[in-house]
Amino acid sequence: MKVVEILRLGRIFLEVLHDSCINIEDVRFLPLYDEYIGIIRKGGKVTYAVALLSEKYGISERKVYYILKRFGADCKIGAVEE
Repeated sequence: MKVVEILRLGRIFLEVLHDSCINIEDVRFLPLYDEYIGIIRKGGKVTYAVALLSEKYGISERKVYYILKRFGADCKIGAVEE
């Protein structure tokens, strides 16, 4: 299968992602976010969760905070936020 064929298959979905300012590369951080939610639900502190996930995923604590902020943000389908 060629790249153009895959793009055509997912065109509508990809356009929605693009219009919503969602970075497709963020999909690799879904497990991180799920682990964060699990830690918090069990009573863990945010700073502890961020430090733990930063070390586990080999990224900076600042990047973890950035991911958490992006994933927790409201999504405006088809509109650019002002």
